[in-house]
Amino acid sequence: MKAIIYTVLALVAFAGNSLLARMALADGSIDPWNFTSIRLFSGAICLGVILLIQQKRFATKHTVITQERGSWRSGMSLLVYALCFSIAYVELDTGTGALILFSAVQLTMIGWGIFNKERFSMVQWLAFFVALAGFVYLMLPSAAVPSLLPALLMTLSGIAWGIYSIRGKSCEAPFKATSYNFARSIVALPVLMIIGFMAVSQISWQGVLLACVSGSVASGVGYSIWYIALPLLKSSQAAVVQLCVPVLAAIAGVIFLGEALTVQFVIASAVILGAVLVFLMAKSAPTH
Repeated sequence: MKAIIYTVLALVAFAGNSLLARMALADGSIDPWNFTSIRLFSGAICLGVILLIQQKRFATKHTVITQERGSWRSGMSLLVYALCFSIAYVELDTGTGALILFSAVQLTMIGWGIFNKERFSMVQWLAFFVALAGFVYLMLPSAAVPSLLPALLMTLSGIAWGIYSIRGKSCEAPFKATSYNFARSIVALPVLMIIGFMAVSQISWQGVLLACVSGSVASGVGYSIWYIALPLLKSSQAAVVQLCVPVLAAIAGVIFLGEALTVQFVIASAVILGAVLVFLMAKSAPTH
């Protein structure tokens, strides 16, 4: 039950991030460079405050505080994911970007799981391909043939997110590790902001606000919750459940942005969610 709750909360945060990025970047309220800078900085500040409160509370209770402090690999993976995603997002259609991003995530995380002796049963393989087919069916109408550079950047973003997720499986202190990872990711902040201010002449307050919410709540807190869920999941499970994110993001778009609810969306959502549920409930193949 604990794994289900934290996983669902993390997926909702991911969907929120997708919605916020769409609102901020699609209409040009802010450029990708400054969006990424503000997103990472606000995430680092939010988590830093939470970490200070947490450590102070532990100190008064004489609780042993773990020495885990994330890693530079995780911090740089987070930076690459966030920056490449934002740059590629404005150049790709929603469907195309989602197809490339989540395909890269699936290949990275499932590939790592198989490398580490995770084995799928026939039922799991079938459920995975059905979920993937539902995902393609959902995103394909808005997809188009992408330009090479944005496609490569979105692929790199998906691989970086896959690596960041994989590294979270051994995490013992999620909020602390995520806080230090965000702190490391902002080492490139001066360069990003310089490029951002050179690239654009104006940034709206709406774009800044959306980037702050994306960084502090959907990314900072959301990624910490994801790091709580990851040790409770296999790499393949953590990969497959993320196919639900576009469904949740589309539902949020219908509720908050007044986007149309189509028959195709209902069918694809039912297929994806059902197949993911079957995958999670099915037993893995025995390891020889």
